[in-house]
Amino acid sequence: MIRSRMIGTGSYLPERVMTNADLENMVETTDEWIRSRTGIRERRIAADDETTSDMAAEAAKRAIQHAGISPRKIDLIVLATATPDMAFPSTACIVQHRIGIAGVAAFDISAACSGFLYAIGIADQFLRNQSAKTALVIGAEKYSKIMDWTDRRTCVLFGDGAGAVLLHGEKGDRGILSTHLHADGSYADMLMVARNGSKNPITRELIKTEADYLVMRGNELFKVAVKTLEEAVLEALRANGMACHEVDLLIPHQANMRIIAATAKRLKISMDKVVINLDRYGNTSAASIPIALDEAVKENRVHPGDRLLFESFGGGLTWASAMVRW
Repeated sequence: MIRSRMIGTGSYLPERVMTNADLENMVETTDEWIRSRTGIRERRIAADDETTSDMAAEAAKRAIQHAGISPRKIDLIVLATATPDMAFPSTACIVQHRIGIAGVAAFDISAACSGFLYAIGIADQFLRNQSAKTALVIGAEKYSKIMDWTDRRTCVLFGDGAGAVLLHGEKGDRGILSTHLHADGSYADMLMVARNGSKNPITRELIKTEADYLVMRGNELFKVAVKTLEEAVLEALRANGMACHEVDLLIPHQANMRIIAATAKRLKISMDKVVINLDRYGNTSAASIPIALDEAVKENRVHPGDRLLFESFGGGLTWASAMVRW
């Protein structure tokens, strides 16, 4: 059987660090309030002239270097983002040009915070049916450009960054074992940016309104997230005939420490098996899982044969999981 093996990881975080103390000077909030409710103490903010494609390209280059292959070996690019450089062309096409591999398929997908696992699921199908041999999968976000920096409910949560993974199709028992992707559009208004689509296009006046920014119904989203994440994890375990204690490492979407802890508790997975960088980077949406994976690899927390479980939820509402044997 052809499986999609992860042969390289890379990530990029902007230089600017925005602490909770910085936010205390911007909105009515406190460091204690933010940390106790989210687990976040700081996040990275991209420079004004730093784009999603800039961050994605840098993460991609680092993943390629880690894999030790030529960029010309890549024959598919799937990029997950909710904050593309522009409506079109896709950010994936811009990244493709930046890393010098013209001619290969490149496209964006939009599934908000579940985007990376959606992208992994799509790339995995290309590799399994041998339509491609090596895929570059990227999650990259610049949420600082869609934040209402006067809304303390949302601006404290998110950060910018990018992460990338190289997948190679090969025979064996290592690689992506299964992916599980879901959505329920009836929850669409729980987490959304209403502007810039055909329903609410940009006007000539370019007057900023709430529709230009991310809005979230946090309390309702929390309840749905914990339930859907548990379902996604159990689905992945059942598909692979595994029990919770057999998972070597859980790499969750980095949204909220309370959500991560609640999910781990319900599944009886020890927190020492959970990768967490939320405290340093905040919620980087589609970039959060590949950034966390790259850090775990660089910290030698991942070993050949380890069973890695990924899970996420995001706007849509979308949720997803994946099981990988490293």
